[in-house]
Amino acid sequence: MTFNHYARMKHILAHYSKNDWVIKRINKPTTAQNFKGETVHFTHYYRIYDGDDMPIKYCKFQQIERLAATLEVPFEALPIIE
Repeated sequence: MTFNHYARMKHILAHYSKNDWVIKRINKPTTAQNFKGETVHFTHYYRIYDGDDMPIKYCKFQQIERLAATLEVPFEALPIIE
């Protein structure tokens, strides 16, 4: 079984109530390595913060649609702050 960062975030967020975390878009370039070993460049990334405005460990990611699919919620239902 391969490691899935989005599944890990789903597991972490299961310990929080639905209204106890938000997603913030960070407008800084970032890179990530995909499963093929290729480096992919992004113009921005996202970070999930808890109710005390502290970043939640391991909850930094680039693909918001992938998080929505993993959490099994519509993209529009995610609490995103620009």
